[in-house]
Amino acid sequence: MDHTPAAPRGSGGPERLENLSDNVFSIAMTLLVLDITVRRGLSTEGFRESLHLTLPHIAAYALSFAVISEFWLDHRRILSSFAAVDGRVTALTLLGLGLTALLPFPTALLAEYSDKPQAVAVYGLSVAALNGVHLSLLYSSHRRLGPASGATLRSRRLESADLASTVLVFGAAVPLAFASPTAAKWFWLTLFPAKFLIGRLQRRTRTPSGGQTE
Repeated sequence: MDHTPAAPRGSGGPERLENLSDNVFSIAMTLLVLDITVRRGLSTEGFRESLHLTLPHIAAYALSFAVISEFWLDHRRILSSFAAVDGRVTALTLLGLGLTALLPFPTALLAEYSDKPQAVAVYGLSVAALNGVHLSLLYSSHRRLGPASGATLRSRRLESADLASTVLVFGAAVPLAFASPTAAKWFWLTLFPAKFLIGRLQRRTRTPSGGQTE
């Protein structure tokens, strides 16, 4: 096994992971739409019924597209903080990409069997796991950057809280899905006010009056 240290940024270190990540994210986003189809040769009534049946697929597609988009933005932001990558960063990135590539499967389950607790639980677990990997990657980034104080420390804590909120909401919804799949899906919506509040605090921290410095 080659134990050569990872190449610095100028020699193709993080850029190679970034390029690989971009490709995997784009493929995963494309695969999401493949389940949205209407059969040919249908009668008018059959066409209307088939079109109605695509609505759960469209909703699941929109949800997962938003999830993957946020993951992609977070992933690029986190990787950009590394001057060079090591085995831990590479392993976490590959694990995250594997979970991203798998996301079209729980998305299809959610679209077809949204009333089944197993489908809702699998989807919630997939999203929570992917965010958990990104949270670990973010912690690695913070350790590389060294100790922080003041506004920089607050900014790091808010970044962590942003990812942790998704892990907590989708993770907590997994056991809830076995009691009520509908309640679990409604519980996902609690993420919106949490994200809004965290985002507002982040913007306040980044303003000149917030005094953030790097």
